[in-house]
Formats: sequence, structure tokens, C-alpha cells
Amino acid sequence: MSRGDMAKPLLGHRSTEGDSSPTAPAGRTVGVLGSGDFARSLAVRLVCSGFRVVVGSRNPKRKASLFPAAAEVTFQAEAAKKADVIFVAIFREHYSTLCDLADVLVGKILVDVSNNTEINHHKESNAEYLASLFPACTVVKGFNVVSAWTLQSGARDGNKQVLICSNNQEAKRTVAEIAQVMGFTPVDMGCMSSACEIENIPLRLLPAWKIPVFLALGLFLCFFTYNLIRQVIHPYIREQKNKLYKIPIEVVNTTLPCVSYVMLSLVYLPGVLAACSQLYYGTKYRRFPDWLDQWLQHRKQIGLLSFFCAALHAVYSLCLPMRRSHRYLLIETAVKQAVEKKMTIWVEEEVWRMEIYISVGIIALGLLSVLAITSLPSIANSLNWREFSFIQSSLGFIALVISTLHTLTYGWSRAFDENQYKFYLPPTYTLTLLVPCTVIIAKVIFSLPCIRHRLLRIRRGWEKGRYVKFVLPSATGEFSSGETSSNV
Repeated sequence: MSRGDMAKPLLGHRSTEGDSSPTAPAGRTVGVLGSGDFARSLAVRLVCSGFRVVVGSRNPKRKASLFPAAAEVTFQAEAAKKADVIFVAIFREHYSTLCDLADVLVGKILVDVSNNTEINHHKESNAEYLASLFPACTVVKGFNVVSAWTLQSGARDGNKQVLICSNNQEAKRTVAEIAQVMGFTPVDMGCMSSACEIENIPLRLLPAWKIPVFLALGLFLCFFTYNLIRQVIHPYIREQKNKLYKIPIEVVNTTLPCVSYVMLSLVYLPGVLAACSQLYYGTKYRRFPDWLDQWLQHRKQIGLLSFFCAALHAVYSLCLPMRRSHRYLLIETAVKQAVEKKMTIWVEEEVWRMEIYISVGIIALGLLSVLAITSLPSIANSLNWREFSFIQSSLGFIALVISTLHTLTYGWSRAFDENQYKFYLPPTYTLTLLVPCTVIIAKVIFSLPCIRHRLLRIRRGWEKGRYVKFVLPSATGEFSSGETSSNV
């Protein structure tokens, strides 16, 4: 969700005041107006949840076979008479066809489940438009962020949240109870003015991924261009060798780990900057700059993109020996060795370097896999806060350290070889070490007892320049209280 969504109170699955359990569905009749895919899925879910379902259709005989046998399919007027809560599962442009039912719908709760085809397509939301057509009814916006697939397969296999808004608290409570019985988590989004915002949510295309994706693409283009200059353009200019064949696999494979490594460090860099800000100002109550706040909110997406690039790097690396160019170079090396009558080209240092390099890389990829898996909502919800924090913070930092070792073993002593500086440009891996090493050094500094203790106090509410009450143990083991300046 956007930052505006995050500012709204989430009521979770609280449906009634003082009562955390939903009312039993036995005896409650729920109506559904419409016979489309969503209406059918909604009817299936309601029947499976124990409700009596009456479906209103303009052609009940033709549509009856599409609905569960337990659901009654009849004309819209008959369905409206038999239910107090009615789901309006038709498009906005067909709302006017229900005007003939205005007398029957008086006092009913209408649940608008529709969505638009474009963001802010109309001046008013669909729910507000429906309420204007039927002023004698109570309109509740809800279930529009739930897909037909989720309704059919159950809340276990999809998004469990159902966003609800209405100007009538009692109607919201009733719809929230129905959502709970169906296995969903109702979220109170406030009054009807929030309907437009709720209707825009399903139309947004990965809103939380735009900045991370552009960041990853920007890093990829930068590193790809840098590697292209070093691996393709330099040999062509200096040695007149055509190395264009390296672009699809080798240059890309050299670029992917650079992007993955830097992106992983960017997951933990905003935490370092936030800690520096808190230490500098001596409080946790000072708001971070907007750019840092946005950065902190996108850490999950940045981490997943880091894992994606690392996984691609592993696949590309496995494919390197399959290339025809690799086979030709291997044969060429063997022929040269035979001509020069060399019995072996074994280099002990290089053997050990590659063994360590590959082993450490596999461990790093494994740790990144754990981080990616535990970031999934279904897995994260099964962990308590301490477990989740340990995996994402402590284990993630270990993954960053191991990735650094992976990079260092790749470079080994080549950073000091002048032949590696093409056009006086340093090897790519030396550039990628800048941000991760900064994060690692900062983390080590923050772990020092003096700084760690001060940062912990700030995050527990201590502020610089204020007087605070403290409790100290006496020599007898009893506790005595006093006051001191928090600057001490």
C-alpha cells in the first residue's frame, strides 16, 4: 500500500465491540446480484462457509447450472426480498438496471464489490454512485481487492485481507462478520470517502516495486556498460580482437553478481543511516527524511531483486561450460599445451582460490534463499518477531559478509595486477566492494559496547537533553530511584 494507506488504522479481524468471534452463519441468508465469474466464486465461498445463498439473475434458468446446488438462483427481485445483506456483483454501468428494485431494497445492506478499468476513472467511486442511486439503502464497499480465484480456493491460497468502508458502523460490522466467517481478515478503512482509494488498489501495477526495479535496472546498465568497455571494447581497440560473442553470456554474467551484491548492501545501508541519525540527534522521535523513509520501506523489494540477480548469476555460471566458444578455447589451450610439451598446467593457488570462491558463493546463495523465503507473507506470519528479526537482520548481515568473502576470493591478488586495469579502469569487483564494506564497517562500529548501549537506550525512548528517572540497585540488592540529566 501507499504511505497514506499505512497511516490508516488497521482493525485486523476485530468485527464486534468486545467480541472477537464472528456470529454464526446458521440461518443467515445472503444475496448475490449478478451471475458473472466473481458472483459464482462468491456464491461458492458463501455456501462453503455455511450461509444460505440466494442469487439474483435476469436469466435464472440458464444460469442455475453455473452455481452450487445449495444456492438458490432466482430473479433479482425475489433474491432482494429474501436477504438483508446483498452483494452487488455487477459492473457500474449496469447499476441503473437495479432501479426497478428500489422499493424492495429499502433498508438493505448493499455490498459493492466492483472495480474500475482505470485509476480515478470517475469523479466519484462506484460505491458512492451506488449509494446515490439507492439512498434508502446502506452501501458498504468491500471484497473488491479479493480475486475470484481466492474466493474459490479459500483464503489460505490468496490475500486474506478484505478492505471495508462505509458511513454506517453497524453495516460495516455485519459485513466484517461475514468476511471473518469466510476466512478473511476484515480491515476497516473508514468512511465511504475511502472507497475511491480502495477501488484504485487492484489497478496499481506493483506500486512498491517501481523504485527498486528502476534502481536494479540502473545498476545493471552501469555495470554492463563498464564490463562491456573492459571485456569487449578494450580487446578490440588494443589487440584488434573481436570479443562480441562475450556479450550475451559472459558480460551479463559478470554484471549480475555486481548488481546482486550492491543491492544486498543497499538493504542494510538505510538502517545504518537511520542509526547515525538517531545517534546524532539523540532521539528516535525525530522523523527521518522522506527519501530515507521511502528507502526503508522498499528494503524487502530490494532484497528480493538481489536474490533474483544472484539466482540468475548461478544459472549463467552453470551454463558457461556449455558455450561453443568455451569448448573452442579449451581445445585451443590443449593444443598449445601439446605443442609446448607441457605435462601439466596445475596451479595450486588458483585451484584453492576457485574451490573457496565457489563454496562461499553457494553458501551466500543459500542464505539469500532463506532471506527471500522468509520475506513471503505466508512464511513471515508463522514466525514471531524475534525469529523474523534474527533471519532478516542477523542472518542477512552474515549473508552480506559471506558475499564479500565471495567477491574477495574472486579478485584474490588480481587487484594489484596492472594488467587488470583496462583503460586504467579498475576491475569491476573492486567498485562493488565500496558500499558493502562501508556497511560492514559501520555495523562493526555499532556493535561496540559504548555505541551499542547508547543506541539501544535511544530506541527505548531515551532522549538527549531531557531529565529521566532511573532505578539503580543498591549494595544490599534493593533498588533505589533518582533523577539525572539524560546528557550524562
